[in-house]
Amino acid sequence: MKNKQNNELAVCGLAAVKALAEKNPQKITRFYYTAERSRLFGDLCKTLAIRKAPYNQVSHEDDLKKLSGTVHHQGVVAMIDMPQIEILSPLYIKGLIANKESALLLDHIGNANNIGAIVRSAAFFGVKNIIIPMDEAQSSITTSSYRIAQGGMEYVNILGVRSIPELLEEVRGKILRLGTDVHGTKLIEDIPSLSPEKKSLLVVLGNEENGISQAVKARCDYLLTISTPVHVLDSLNVAQAAAVILYEMAKN
Repeated sequence: MKNKQNNELAVCGLAAVKALAEKNPQKITRFYYTAERSRLFGDLCKTLAIRKAPYNQVSHEDDLKKLSGTVHHQGVVAMIDMPQIEILSPLYIKGLIANKESALLLDHIGNANNIGAIVRSAAFFGVKNIIIPMDEAQSSITTSSYRIAQGGMEYVNILGVRSIPELLEEVRGKILRLGTDVHGTKLIEDIPSLSPEKKSLLVVLGNEENGISQAVKARCDYLLTISTPVHVLDSLNVAQAAAVILYEMAKN
């Protein structure tokens, strides 16, 4: 939930707040918790006290619901400044190539829960770069995505791009561009063989309803699909598909 007056975002959920407190406590501007959770966050409260940042035990869980906008707060809410998405720069791209790091590129995924689940899987499999388009059709960082990521937000870099087709043209021949499509001609199991030099991969995940756009497909080196032995459904949810693809990427 956004606090527009203070330009803050509520981070809630036990795993998300614990990871935030352990890895980036300096981001927390205010902290609220139930009596049940107080013993888990003693170190954070001490840190906030040194900074003279407010922290309070609430008497009723409805207070946390009002702060976070959800009943799924799990007894803790940390307020942070609204995350600012950094624009992907040519220098950052050079770093990806030099370090042979891979990235996920999200082509207008609109569901915040899917974003959170993708971030969680990316963090689990060690892919720390996620690129999103900077427009309203793409869900950005929200209270829900933070909670669903289960702490993964502290281990990934979310970067913005103004044009996905332009980015794909910019990295042509430098990074292997892999789109995802139910009619793809390559299987995700082929990922290691598609990049025998183990170069950086840019894997594009598409919108929940329409997949990746035609303009994006045309600029991918290969289109990947997930094989199925039963052919009952056409596709997986994008977050589920991301987890399967990330598993194969980890082999590269």
